[in-house]
This record gives sequence, C-alpha cells and structure tokens, in this order.
Amino acid sequence: MNNGDTTDSAASRLRHLTTYLREHPATGPAVGHNPNPVASTPLSLGTLSHVDASVRELTDLVRKANPAAGPAPSRADGIYDWAREQTEHAPDAVRQRRETAEYRQYLEHAIRAGDWRKVIRPHRCPECRTFGLMWQGDMQRALCTNTDCTDPDGFSTAVTLARIAHEHIAGRQSKKTSAG
Repeated sequence: MNNGDTTDSAASRLRHLTTYLREHPATGPAVGHNPNPVASTPLSLGTLSHVDASVRELTDLVRKANPAAGPAPSRADGIYDWAREQTEHAPDAVRQRRETAEYRQYLEHAIRAGDWRKVIRPHRCPECRTFGLMWQGDMQRALCTNTDCTDPDGFSTAVTLARIAHEHIAGRQSKKTSAG
C-alpha cells in the first residue's frame, strides 16, 4: 500500500491520527480533566503516546524477527509497509504475529478516533460465535451482548482487542489454506 492509499487499514488509521494531531491541537482541558488552569499542550499527548507505542511495538517485533532489518521509516504510517517488507521471508508464525499486531493496532486506531462501531461490530464473539460485540472503553474490552454468553460468574463475556485480532487473522489464514 502506498502513502496515498485511501483504504481502511492500520496505516490509513494511523495517518489520520497523526494528521489530526497536527490539525487539531489541544487548546484547553478536555471534559473530565482537572479544571485547574494549567498551560495547555499543543497536541494530544495521549494520542502521541499511542502513535509512538504503535511504531515501537512493530519496530521491536521486526527487529526480533530480522535483526538485519533496514532503518525504520521516518513517517509513522510507513511502519506497516516496512514491517511487511522486513518480515516477507520470515517463518509463517512470525508473519502471523506481525499481521495480528497490525490488525490489533488498526482496531486501536479506529477506537481512538471514535469509530468503534465500524471495526468492532462486524466481528463475532470468539466464545459463542454470534455478532453483537460492543466496545466498553472503561474496560478496554468488547462485551458480547448475547445474554447466554457469560463467564462462570454470570458476567458478559469480555474480549480483548488482541483476541479479536488473533481470531480475525487466524480465520483469514485458515481460509487461505482451505482455498489453496
């Protein structure tokens, strides 16, 4: 994918977050923050931290799999193409870990941008296989809305983004294997 690609991907979501950081700087305390007057930062430190952590995670994953990997790109959204290139000939398990991390980050980027419905709702609950996952930001988990899908204590099944991403990538891999 090139930098001009407009498809919905981890790179396009990360590009949106970094562009948003530059075009919509934080100008005052957000709702729910400390009302005491303090100097405002010119950007969202939480989003900046999220972008940095995303890039660092993929860079570390690639360097572990391929110590001879070339330099990481200077643009954050270029990290995904670079990671794919640097792990192209890695074992299947390494490529699957990279794909899973990229997909989880895609989900994280979309949620950070407030677009959880588009990216969480289309996934089936890994436990009961029904649709109806709802994002719970305070828990940082997706909850299954199927009233029969509960844990041993009777609470709704909670699913991490890592598990959703793993199930998604593993399902895609099994479709490739059965089609090939």
